[in-house]
Amino acid sequence: MGERMLVIKDLHKWYNSLHVLKGINLSVKKGEVVAIIGPSGSGKSTLLKCIIGLVKPDKGEIYFEGKKIIFDEDYLINVRKRIGMVFQSFNLFYHLTVLDNILLPLIKVHKIPKDEALKIAVEVLKEVGLEDKAKCYPAELSGGQQQRVAIARAIAINPKLLLMDEPTSALDPSLVDEVLNTIKKVVNKGITTIIVTHEIDFAEEVADRIVVLYDGVIIENGPPEEVLYNPKHEKTRNFLRRILRKRNKF
Repeated sequence: MGERMLVIKDLHKWYNSLHVLKGINLSVKKGEVVAIIGPSGSGKSTLLKCIIGLVKPDKGEIYFEGKKIIFDEDYLINVRKRIGMVFQSFNLFYHLTVLDNILLPLIKVHKIPKDEALKIAVEVLKEVGLEDKAKCYPAELSGGQQQRVAIARAIAINPKLLLMDEPTSALDPSLVDEVLNTIKKVVNKGITTIIVTHEIDFAEEVADRIVVLYDGVIIENGPPEEVLYNPKHEKTRNFLRRILRKRNKF
């Protein structure tokens, strides 16, 4: 892991009087996998949306590949060509086939010739184990398969940075593993990745570093073994205890 791919300095976001992000400072190195955990409503999704420019922060700076992100739509189009994002709710085009969902951004946004785009699309569908579903429509697939299509679309652009916002939270529990296994394959390719997740075991397995976001503030930031087994903050201990308690009910 080398130079810093992403640097966030004193990032704040308000929604009216609600202070969602309260001075976030975070850097991510090239090739690093960072998992962000924490209670619902702590600002995790807002942070990812600020990075990709879907939400404009009210204060602070974000640097991507050494350059400050300017929250201007033309500038952001360029940034989004290098950042892939996987959302909780798949965000697929339901009137297009699986193959066309992947082809469309490659051809329209990235201006890749159709023949080349087709090769890329077929390759990424193979990577996520869905080459046989290329001509299907999203509604014909399970939730897990739809999310795997969304992952294929995100990596088709060969992103420098991949953001994943709770990619398993909308899934039936029986479908979670297939998506987590797909994500493991993706992060093993060496793509710099930030993943927001409630899957603590998975975070421990794939992340180089775990960040705990609590009420808009980073309260832990370190290797998984340190954050999960020797947390500095009482709030982290309480959060992890609640997760374990829920898990032991089943």
